[in-house]
Amino acid sequence: MQRYFLEAKLVQDQPVVFDKESDRHIRAVMRMQSGDEVIVCAEGNCYRAKLNEGEPLRATILEKEEVDRELPLQVTVAQALIKADKLEVVLQKGTELGAAAFQPFQAERSVVKLDQKKEAKKLLRWKKIVKEAAEQSARRILPEVNDSASAAQLVQRFEAFDLVIAAYEERAKTGEERAFFDAVKELKPGQSVLVIVGPEGGFSPEEADMLEDSGAVLCGLGPRILRAETAPLYMLSALSYHIELSR
Repeated sequence: MQRYFLEAKLVQDQPVVFDKESDRHIRAVMRMQSGDEVIVCAEGNCYRAKLNEGEPLRATILEKEEVDRELPLQVTVAQALIKADKLEVVLQKGTELGAAAFQPFQAERSVVKLDQKKEAKKLLRWKKIVKEAAEQSARRILPEVNDSASAAQLVQRFEAFDLVIAAYEERAKTGEERAFFDAVKELKPGQSVLVIVGPEGGFSPEEADMLEDSGAVLCGLGPRILRAETAPLYMLSALSYHIELSR
C-alpha cells in the first residue's frame, strides 16, 4: 500500500488533507481513485486511510498501523561532504537501512564545498530523497536531514549520543579487527549512536586525533578498504544485524 509522509497533524476523527506533491502523486502517478486506500504518516504515527472525492484531495482515517519497522537504535549518520551522487546514495540507502538522522559535515579533505545558497537547494533535494526512501521502505518515522556542520561543530555534539563510532581506514590497514565489535556489543534497544564517515580521501591524522580525543571510537571495517559511500551502509547493516537479527 502506498505510503505518504505529511506535515499536517493526523487526528483519528478528522479528514486527512494532502499536500500538493502527495496530491499530484496520488492522482497523476498512482492514478488512484475515491475508495482506494493509502498509508499516511505524521509525527511518528501511521494510519490506513481511504481516499475521498473532492478538492483538495482528502482521506478518511480507518485504523492505526500497529507494526513498527523502525531500527531499535537511534542512529545518526554523520557523513563528510562527498560528491553529490554518492551522498545521495548514502541518504537513500541509509534511510532504507533505518537511519534516524543525517548530519553532513565539512571535512578537511572534502572536495565538495557548499556555500549557503547551494546548501539551501541541496537540502531540499536531500530531504526529498529521504522522504521517498522512507515511503518506499515502509518507515514510520521520517529521518531528519540537518544543515551541514564543520568537524569542530560535529565534535561538540558527541555528548548527545550513547556511542560515537568513526570509520578510519588507517586502523583497517594496521589489521585492527575488534574495535567496532567491542564498541557495539553492549548496545541496547533505545540507545543512540553517531556513525561518522570521512570523505573520499579519508580523515586527516589531525581530524582522527580530534575525533578520538573527543570520545569517538576509531575503527576499521574489516580488511578491505571501503568507499566513503559504502562505509556508513556497512555500519548500519552491522548495527541492524546486532540489534535486530542476532537476538
